[in-house]
Amino acid sequence: MYALKNKVQLIGNLGAKPEIRSLESGKKMARFSMATSEVYRNQKGDKVTETQWHSLVAWGKVAELAEKFLEKGTEVVIEGKLINRNYTDKDGIKRYVTEVQVGEILLTGSKRAS
Repeated sequence: MYALKNKVQLIGNLGAKPEIRSLESGKKMARFSMATSEVYRNQKGDKVTETQWHSLVAWGKVAELAEKFLEKGTEVVIEGKLINRNYTDKDGIKRYVTEVQVGEILLTGSKRAS
């Protein structure tokens, strides 16, 4: 149970092909976004779809898999953990970011129609 303290599982579609960077050490990093959607009926009986966008980052072998197999619209299952970080932008304003650090990617074999 100890390993479940910071675990995220998402099923959704990629918003764009991952952005890949190779670091000086030779290690790769992939950044990409993913949309998850929930469909429900409101009090009037109308069908409502709510979409949430998630920022994801993958390192090493997982980044290499993302580079090789992930395309815009690809449906994937992601497992990872939440990471919070901050930085100061070029205007001197402190910015806060929450993203999912991907540990595993599972391809579902389907692609949402564009």
